[in-house]
Amino acid sequence: MKKLNVTFVRSYRSKNSNVTFVYKVTGSKENIEAYKAIQKDFAREDEDGNSLWFTTRFIGKTGSLLITTNDKVVPDMSAFDQAASISAQYGGNFGQELAKAAAHDILRSGPVTEESPE
Repeated sequence: MKKLNVTFVRSYRSKNSNVTFVYKVTGSKENIEAYKAIQKDFAREDEDGNSLWFTTRFIGKTGSLLITTNDKVVPDMSAFDQAASISAQYGGNFGQELAKAAAHDILRSGPVTEESPE
């Protein structure tokens, strides 16, 4: 399975009021070419020639795309699936704390705390 990296660039609201998230796609030349071939008419680039990926689901500030054996481009959501599994496995307060720590790690959003920053 081929793998690409993505970095969040921006978001916008479509004409249907759906939030769309835009990611810059990076990877080996071979994997970028495969990505472009799969995207066909939907392939887009920024002003610097970097490939872009558009989605209605936020996958974090950074992430990965996988090109499946059926030539589908899908986000690698394994970290999210693992976090959901371990928090459900333990449940209760401990499961909630595991979920919070996992979400922090996945999203890299700053310190884990229930207090508001001053």
